Formats: sequence, C-alpha cells, structure tokens
Amino acid sequence: MNGRFLFLTAMASVAAVGRSVAAQTHAPDPLPLKPAAFPPFREAVLPNGARLIVVENRRLPVLSLSLSFNAGRIADPTAKEGLAEMASGLLTKGAGRRTANQVSEAIERVGGAINAGAGSEFLTISAGLLSKDAALAFELVGDAVVRPSFDSAEVELMRTQTLSALDLERSQPGSIASRILDGLLFGNHPYAKHATPVSVKAISRADLVAFQKSRLKPAGALLVIAGDISLAQATALAAKAFRGWTGIPAPLPVARALPTRTRTDIVLVHRPGSVQSNIVAANLTYRPGDSRHYAAVVANRVIGDGADSRLFKILREQKSWTYGAYSALERRRASGHFVASTEVRTEVTDSALAEMLHQLRRIGTEPVAAEELAAAKAAITGSYPLAVQTAEQVAGAVTNVRLYGLGADYLQTYRVKVGAVTGAEVQAAARALIRPDAMAIVVVGDGARILDGLKKIGPVTVVDVDGKPLAESDLNPAPKNLPIALSQLIASRDSFVIKVQGNQLGWSATTVEDIPEGKRLTEHTNIGGFVEQQTTVDISAEGAMLRVRQAGKTQGQPTAIELEYAAGRVKGKANTVTQDGPRALTIDTTVADGTVDDNAIQGLLPALPWTAAATWSFTTFSGGQNEARVTTLKVVATEAVTLPGGVVDAFKVEMSGGWQEATFWVTAAAPHRLVKVAIANTPVEIVRVK
Repeated sequence: MNGRFLFLTAMASVAAVGRSVAAQTHAPDPLPLKPAAFPPFREAVLPNGARLIVVENRRLPVLSLSLSFNAGRIADPTAKEGLAEMASGLLTKGAGRRTANQVSEAIERVGGAINAGAGSEFLTISAGLLSKDAALAFELVGDAVVRPSFDSAEVELMRTQTLSALDLERSQPGSIASRILDGLLFGNHPYAKHATPVSVKAISRADLVAFQKSRLKPAGALLVIAGDISLAQATALAAKAFRGWTGIPAPLPVARALPTRTRTDIVLVHRPGSVQSNIVAANLTYRPGDSRHYAAVVANRVIGDGADSRLFKILREQKSWTYGAYSALERRRASGHFVASTEVRTEVTDSALAEMLHQLRRIGTEPVAAEELAAAKAAITGSYPLAVQTAEQVAGAVTNVRLYGLGADYLQTYRVKVGAVTGAEVQAAARALIRPDAMAIVVVGDGARILDGLKKIGPVTVVDVDGKPLAESDLNPAPKNLPIALSQLIASRDSFVIKVQGNQLGWSATTVEDIPEGKRLTEHTNIGGFVEQQTTVDISAEGAMLRVRQAGKTQGQPTAIELEYAAGRVKGKANTVTQDGPRALTIDTTVADGTVDDNAIQGLLPALPWTAAATWSFTTFSGGQNEARVTTLKVVATEAVTLPGGVVDAFKVEMSGGWQEATFWVTAAAPHRLVKVAIANTPVEIVRVK
C-alpha cells in the first residue's frame, strides 16, 4: 500500500472514531474499584523477638529494608532533647569494622543507599539496593543498630551540623510556626519536644551510647523487607546480621494527657520587617484505626490536599493572596491532628486567616457537591497506586500500617473504602474532626502591622521567635541613637571565608582606617563570581554617616550606590539588581538624627558597648531600597565559636527589622571583634579566619 493510501486509510479511521464518540450521550461509567493486588506478606518473629515482614516481589532485582523502633523524640530525656535525632544520624557514621567513610563507600559501590532518622515517635534505619547485594544491606543495618561506633569526631561533627540546622530553622518562618504550633497543640505531651541549642550542647557521647543500648532493642522492633527476596532468605540474613542482639527496650516516659481546647487561640510570632505572614491552624483529631478516617481523608482532599482544592483555588486563584494554601491529616498514636497552612502578603494576613476559617466551617455545614466529591475520591484512589510502586515505598507503607496497628488488609482495601465514602459521611467527619472554633493558630509575621487585624478574629498572644511573651509595646520599639564609641574602631584588617552548607564559596575582607573626618570602613566581597562588590562608608568623628560608595556586579549586572549624608538629608543614586531586573533610584530624602546606613552596621559592631543584655533599636537607611526602617540588635546568648585559631566566647546577636535578617557573633571580651555572620533563611555563613 502506497503512502497516499495509508494516509487516506488513517483519516477514515479517525473519522469513524469521531462518529462513534459523537454518538455517545455520556462518558462511560468508571469500573468498580478493586482491592489493591499487593504481593502476599510473609511474617515471622525472630528468635530475639523482632518482628519480620517480607513482601516478596520478584519482578525487579531490587529490595528495600526498613528497621523501626519506638524510639523517636518522645524518648528524649528532659534537657537532652535532640538525643534521638543525633543518635539516628550517627548510626550510619561508622559501625562494626567500618568508619563513616567506609560505610558510605560500601553502599555507594553497589549503587545503594542507607539512611536513618528519628521522627516524633519512631526511629527508623533503611537501606535500598539490588537484591544480589542483600547480604551487604543486612550487614550494614545490623552493624548500625547493634555495633555503632559513635566516634568522638563524628559526634562533634553531628553536633555542629545539628546546631547549624537549628540556627537555620530559627530563621525560617515555616519552621518557627511548626515548632510553636507543636507547643500550643500538644502542651506538655512529649509530642511537643524539640531540640534546642542548649539541649544539643548537653548531649554527650555517653548519652548516645546509653540511648542505643537502652532503646534499640529487638523486642518490639519491626523489620520490613520488600522486593526480590524470600522469607527464608531474609530470616537467614537477619540471623547473621543481628547476631548477639537481644533484650527489651527501656519503657518510654509516662506521657501527660493531651490538652483539650474549647476556643480558638492565636499566637502571633513577631518577626519585625517580614513582608509575608505564615499561617498554620490545627486541631487534634483521632487515634489510628478510627473508622472515620476514610471520610476524613476525602474531606481533607476537598479542603486543601491539592491544587484543585478549595483553599488553593480560593486563596490563590480567586483572591491572589498566596502562591499556595494546603491542608493535611497527620497521624500519631495518641492522637492525630488536622492542619491547614498558607503564606500570604502581610497586608492580607487577617483576611486570609478569616477566609481559611470560613472554608473550614463550610466543609462541616454545607453538603459537598456530587461532582466535587467524585473528583476528590478519584484523585485519592487514582494516585494511590503511584504511592506504593517501588520496593522502598512498599516497605515504608507496610511499616506505617504495622506501627500504627491499622489492620492486616489496610493497604489492600484502602482505595475501595475511600471510593465508598458518601457525601453525608464526609460532612459528618468534617463536622466532628475539623473544629475552626477551637483551633490552635500560629501566625508568624510583622506583629506591628498585623496584630490589630488578628484581634478581630480571636484572642491573640504575642511572642518572639523563641516563644517568649512580648508586650504590644515591644512591637514598635522607639529608635534611639546607637551608642557608638568610634575610638574602639582601630585600624585593622579582617579576613572571612563565605560558606554555603559548609562548603567554601567565597571570601570577604574588611578594613578600618583613619581619615581626616573620622573613620573609613571598607568591605571587599566575592561570592563564587556571582557577587563581586566593594563598599566604603565614611563616618565622622562623632559617629555620623558622611558618605557611602559601593560598586560591583551581581550575576554579571553592574550595581552601584553613591550617597551623601548631610544636614538631616541623604542624597544620591542607586543602581541595583532585583528579581524583576535592574532598578535605578534617585535619592533625596530626610533622615532622622543618628540614622545608620545599612552598609555600616557590620563595621560598627566593634564600636558598641556589648553586654549579655545589650539591646538597641535604631533607624537605618538603605540606598538600595530608598527607605528607612527601625532595626534592632539584640544579644540572645553567649556561645563558644570555633575559629581556625581556636575557640572564643562570643555574644550571639540577632538583627531584625531591616531588609535582611542576620545573626552576628561578636567576641564577648573587649576589644570586641566580629567573628561570624549567618544570613537568615539561607545556609550562608561568613566566618573570620584572621
């Protein structure tokens, strides 16, 4: 048949299909949902008391191994919060005869992975690789839980990494909101436990060893293997890998009762200068195995579990208040919880929260339309097979089912039970389990701008990022002139390295020199070639700003600032690079007496009279923004900082209220020197080297 005939035949076929489709009066009904076809579970109890489940699947030559313990954060002793997380992180950092590097090399050589972590309730170590290397997976996991090294150097590295992570979390609104919410939602229950810098510093190697010996015991442990392996093979490999491992774990601390909430409470976490607000609202729900779970899952899908949900469509698409709004059902043994969250522009904070609460009320008071109900159920049942495709996913799913006691057929019948949920059941479950008039709500944002609006919604408690109470007067601190002692700025040159996630990416050098009018501060910065910048700030003998000169490039785009301060005004020009491209500004504005240019703050730190209780609020001006703001410097702790030349005691100073939040470390002993800088919401650290 020639090409012309092939073309005509194809067109005829398309036309026939078109007539057939056109003849249909409605789409065909979906096929009835059937139980998921999971491979059979093979179970055994090992001689040491550990439970073993094998989900055998020979389709691919891979397997995943997961070993879990009742040893999450709820097991942390008081004042040693973070112990479970540090211990889990160290299990794969040297065990048996292997060092940390040798463990990594062994698993990477076969193209596999090994990980360990601790959540609120459970500690889990897992490994995945090709089934031909199954013996190695068992050996590495066995060594990790039975024979971990807890090498002193690795312990200190883990401590440093944990402290750095806590510093980063403390600057991220989402992490702040989550931590404060846990305290509000769970009260004195162990679910509210979180590591702090103080508790992490208090954890010793002996604590880690004791944790492993008392908590990581086979009795009550759950070992799940999914993939290309039989029960007999798994049993034999486990017997060898876990040789000599016996015992019963120490009992968990007795948990206090979870709080009962009868009204909505709002906690406002004040972050001065924030341009957006993070909102989370939650309430406790039910224990695992509750019969309302399937209806609750559908209700959650309708509300916020997807880009086609009500919160997303209304807050983002209709109102244009946010990039996204979501909800979730979280499962825990004592009680799960429902949570809704979003991030919005500061000026619409109260409107967004009010709309969120309105939608949460609506799901319990109005029937869900048939079309919306069908779409929600189809989304859940349709995506479910994708969540249990790989050996790793299957092992994780089986682990969760057994740890939470959800029933032997939970995974197989999940889609069928979701598909059978009725609209009436969704409404009843939502009314009982989502309580917008008795929620714990946390809003992280600029309290000075959003407090009054939040008061119209419910009672508001104001705290700082550490959860410490603040008075309303603290939201608008009155600026005062910085107590600058210019004589403390001696001629000097300091060098810094710039690190991103611990890797050196650039350098910075600062100098102080005398000029006839007073002092000149100069900073040269180079960050991986992306940012090249030189800044000079001239200051009078009385500590007043005189002039600023800045020139450089940001991602190849030229930048420059030229400012003159005199007679209560600042004049000049600025060329900056923004997300929307280059921006040119002409500056001519009045500034208050004692205003500090934002480029001068870092250089002036050694000229301030530092004490452990020092706090100053002062006016700063940014040429790049052509705007003045009140900035606060506050000492929040005294910490030991490790530098190339040794360890120094330093005041940890938080800067807030300006255009970029940062944390500075200034030596506690005079003469005060800047030794370290952390940029908020980024993994960037600047550390003095000489």
